[in-house]
Amino acid sequence: MAKIKMLSEEMSYDLSDFFKIFGDATRIKILYALFQSEMCVNELVNELGMTQSAISHQLRLLRQNDIVKFRKDGQQTIYSLDDEHVSVLLDKGIEHILHKNGYSEEDYHE
Repeated sequence: MAKIKMLSEEMSYDLSDFFKIFGDATRIKILYALFQSEMCVNELVNELGMTQSAISHQLRLLRQNDIVKFRKDGQQTIYSLDDEHVSVLLDKGIEHILHKNGYSEEDYHE
């Protein structure tokens, strides 16, 4: 029997922490909005129907974990997904759920 490679303990914990970030419906909604377009907090508040406090709290967690990035445009802070890896993970997750549940793309939009 061939010996398989295993992740180090540190990598296992880091990967587990990384995926925990995706384990919250509010954060997923924010990420999906940013998957489509960069936005400021007020745009996210209007699109998602949540409070500014809730959005800001989740954005802080996403920023701290290098999932989203921001840039200043005058007095506004514009958020976007940090890099292509985040886009790919979100896209593949949606693709998996569509396949697993037999949904069409139209089924997952409100």
